Amino acid sequence: MAHPKRKISKQRRNKRRTHYKAEAPSLTTCQTTGAVHIPHTAYNVDGNLYYNGKLVIENTSIG
Repeated sequence: MAHPKRKISKQRRNKRRTHYKAEAPSLTTCQTTGAVHIPHTAYNVDGNLYYNGKLVIENTSIG
């Protein structure tokens, strides 16, 4: 198992961690439905599943 030879200072540790940040996800608006969604993923609108502006799975619930 790895074992450090010297103590890593808080400053050095924090400098290493400066690149680990939370970023806001990129969002796009569908031209067909107007829904805001994450690009390249399927999304729900009124129970229907859309991908790339096209209806993939239609809501077939009995009601």
